[in-house]
Amino acid sequence: MGAWGEGPFDNDSAADWCGDLHDAMPAARPGMVSAALALAAHSTAYLDYDDGAAAVAAAAIVASRLPGGAPITSAHAPDFLLAGESIDLDDDLPQLAIAALDRIVGDHSEWRSLWGEGGATRFPEIDKLRSVLAGPPEVPGQMALL
Repeated sequence: MGAWGEGPFDNDSAADWCGDLHDAMPAARPGMVSAALALAAHSTAYLDYDDGAAAVAAAAIVASRLPGGAPITSAHAPDFLLAGESIDLDDDLPQLAIAALDRIVGDHSEWRSLWGEGGATRFPEIDKLRSVLAGPPEVPGQMALL
């Protein structure tokens, strides 16, 4: 039975990628998340749907670890995360995830073509992820804590 919904894990391509991530050796998982994001972020060709869906799922995993990030609860997410295991990700991944999401909803993206067929010009789930990944807005006149 196929999975099709609005959540970042709720489509067949993302669910397949999540299965591969779950099946991978724990030491390989961070590289798989990074690779999915980099493929989407740095692609100059027409972005394939499967690659976009994997990057959205990877971005959701990154966002789940940040303040304001939604916990991973989808039945289609990697089982190891649903079981409470963690994944050690690099601190630079939120910026890479933002670049990937921007590319996915931009021109020359099959993901955008398919999801935008109904006239959608905004993508609420992507917007939520992007907001968490970007972090809270800085208040003018207030220094960021390092």
